[in-house]
Amino acid sequence: MAEANSTTKRIVLDPITRIEGHLRIETELEDGKVTEAWSTGSLFRGIEIILKGRNPEDAWLFTQRVCGVCTYVHGAASVRSVEDAVGISVPGNARVIRNLLMGAQFLHDHLIHFYHLHALDWVDLLSALDANPAATSDLARELSPSADPIDFGAVQTRLKTFVNSGKLGPFAAGYWGHPAYSLSPEENLLFMAHYFEALRQQAVTARMHAIFGGKNPHVQSLRVGGVTCERDINADRINEFRSLLENTKAFIDNFYIPDVQVFAQRYPEWGELGGNDHFLVYGEFQESDDPRSLLFPQGAVFDRSDKVEELDTSQIFEHATHSWYEGTEALRPAEGETIPSYTGLNTSDRYSWLKAPRYHGYPMEVGPLARILVAYLKGQEGVTAAVDHFLDSTGYQFESLNSTLGRTVARALETQVIADAMVRWVDDLRTGDMAYAPSNIPMVGQGMGLNEAPRGALGHWINIENAKIANYQMVVPSTWNFGPRCAENYPGPVENALVNTPIADAEKPLEILRTVHSFDPCIACAVHVLDRKTVRKYEVKVM
Repeated sequence: MAEANSTTKRIVLDPITRIEGHLRIETELEDGKVTEAWSTGSLFRGIEIILKGRNPEDAWLFTQRVCGVCTYVHGAASVRSVEDAVGISVPGNARVIRNLLMGAQFLHDHLIHFYHLHALDWVDLLSALDANPAATSDLARELSPSADPIDFGAVQTRLKTFVNSGKLGPFAAGYWGHPAYSLSPEENLLFMAHYFEALRQQAVTARMHAIFGGKNPHVQSLRVGGVTCERDINADRINEFRSLLENTKAFIDNFYIPDVQVFAQRYPEWGELGGNDHFLVYGEFQESDDPRSLLFPQGAVFDRSDKVEELDTSQIFEHATHSWYEGTEALRPAEGETIPSYTGLNTSDRYSWLKAPRYHGYPMEVGPLARILVAYLKGQEGVTAAVDHFLDSTGYQFESLNSTLGRTVARALETQVIADAMVRWVDDLRTGDMAYAPSNIPMVGQGMGLNEAPRGALGHWINIENAKIANYQMVVPSTWNFGPRCAENYPGPVENALVNTPIADAEKPLEILRTVHSFDPCIACAVHVLDRKTVRKYEVKVM
């Protein structure tokens, strides 16, 4: 719901919908623009506490269940942290399988985000009811000549049935008719049709995880030292995976990329709003036995410069000054603490269960935009080609990618880059080769597992004592992006990105949702709750 107070000029959106988890966004307006924002994660995460005293080799099974969306990525970061503590490298086949599983996570996640979580911020469902289906078919052929034809009349009838029934289901709470919508009726009908096409597509894409992971969500084939699916690395399974990949790649090329190009051209003003100053990338998709051979390279960008600084993990700290935890000292994740201390929601003091990660003291945006910026500035071939093609096709400038719409564009472009790379990786699999290297858990050790989740830089830190987990800390992408102010009172990335956003109607703040959703928040990763003593049903009331 949105609440507008004419005295304080504040808007409260609580809860934010079409995301994973519980998020509250409060903004202050002056002269129709956002001047300040506060991001609140409203549930406590206790996963780190759950893991204490357990076998380090079992940690990935727990961390993978941090969320029902960001599944594989936490398992991967967890096994990497233990492998770092043990000091082992995985065989080549395991590296490739892990790349394919991670790539499948990205493809599935990004398609769902664009079409089912974010598109309705730009697409007006009710306007689609006034479209001419024949004209929409002409538009579809113009934008995607290789795509299979769609019966747009049938789609429009389906939408009218929803509206006339008065039971809009997932479309019930939209700000339909809002003046910030700019698409024509035919474009709205086209994208609503693609919304339904993407529902079918995501079910196909999810099957890639099942080929080498056993199931989706929560794959079963990970293990410290590699993967357990050696027998599945055979011609039949490889060909099955390749078929699903080619099907998904066709959807990306024929629907996703053209659709994002239309959004960029119809909403050019959003190429100037919602940007940030600092970006961080841990790097992902090791393409050879050389750990530096990353599809998306590591690095950091400060102050919107064109220079990429090398990653220095010793400069990662978490602040809790404005979070509901004991202590005010900024700590490195390896020494991090999870001691909850709820004091009430006060935006002038403590107001979130998320901590505030900082790198060299700066709030850093992580995710697709950060990855695309760093890779492009470092001259990564696939990313450079994808970005240049987009800029040539739309007339955008590279600087405009640092924006709300640029963030959405970056997500689509990296989906295409990853899909292309996965075609190569499938060919790198070798039947009969090892995919697992045995190891022993040390009595004492410390490890760090870094990767790039779809939403951004993800890190797991583990301390081992007596061959058990003594301390475990996770700094997840949505903690970076949606964390609160730090000890120096710097706003977090989403809090900063919302500043200067124009709001046409304070009772229907669609513009806030556009920027918030562009980060693809997964607050379930960032915060969790566990009652270890009682089995109790909780009733949560949003005020």
